[in-house]
Amino acid sequence: MNWMEKDEDLLLQRSFLFGATGIVLCLLALANTYYQVLEAPMGPLNGVGIALQFFGLSIAVLVLRKRKITETVKDKSKKMILVLGVALFFFFLVI
Repeated sequence: MNWMEKDEDLLLQRSFLFGATGIVLCLLALANTYYQVLEAPMGPLNGVGIALQFFGLSIAVLVLRKRKITETVKDKSKKMILVLGVALFFFFLVI
């Protein structure tokens, strides 16, 4: 089944899950660089977190570009794009 044919609420839920997981992974990598809890390179973990955030952002943009969507779904998608865009901007500045 194509991604454009899936339900908008399901796609927004997946966007939230990917984005939240990416933010948590980046926060874990950031916290470990400051507190040195684990002696391991945090670059790959940070990269996976940023990739997950980009994937969540792309799903939210995909939902926004669909044709006949309701206004509530459109507002949720815009909020998700804003939150993930700000989070990506923050984590790029932290790197």
